[in-house]
Amino acid sequence: MRVLAVIAARGGSKRIPRKNVRPFAGRPILAWPIAAALDSGLFDTVMVSTDDDEIAAAARAVGAEVPFLRSSATADDHSTLLDVLAEVVTAYQTRGQSFDTVCCLLATAAFVTPEALKRGHQLYKSGEFDSVFPVVRFGSPIQRALRRDAAGHTAMLAPEHYASRSQDLEPAYHDAGQFYWMSAAACLAKTPTFSGRAGSFEVDETEVQDIDTPTDWRLAELKFAILGRAPEPRA
Repeated sequence: MRVLAVIAARGGSKRIPRKNVRPFAGRPILAWPIAAALDSGLFDTVMVSTDDDEIAAAARAVGAEVPFLRSSATADDHSTLLDVLAEVVTAYQTRGQSFDTVCCLLATAAFVTPEALKRGHQLYKSGEFDSVFPVVRFGSPIQRALRRDAAGHTAMLAPEHYASRSQDLEPAYHDAGQFYWMSAAACLAKTPTFSGRAGSFEVDETEVQDIDTPTDWRLAELKFAILGRAPEPRA
């Protein structure tokens, strides 16, 4: 069974320009998920899907493959990860290379570890799930969420839970934004990751950080320091 890791890293980040190659703890941020994938020993190929020459060079410098660049059709703001994965699997097939299993890692998943990838892979291999990914528990019950308008008027989304005790409410989770295990066939079919027999495992919120804004970036740096992850030495 051949296994492919795809690190998705386009060059057109708007809110944090050049986000995928911005230095994070002493190395371009995409180097961290690449290193985790390589160190896990799970993959026959670790590749980066990008439309950007600088990103491609940074990826190759830390051991990933970039055998082809992403097309313009999958490099805009409206393309999904499934569009990217379908293109990657198809491109490999046209080159005579096929894979059974694919793990898509996000380029800014600096906290991902080989152990987490292995845990996800083991769960996927059980055959119980069509896709597997890490999740994080919401810190507050979503049943007691609030809405507010531009003037500041505030109300509960679910007022029936006004008197509910937090410990009596069902826990809710969100996608950790690190990686997704699935079959190559699911990639080609663009099967939604959270549909069907989706599986997950919980990780602590100190061990993940989705990075979309400068504030997210700073939080990621703080969490990295809390976890004691040492910066890579500069050349």
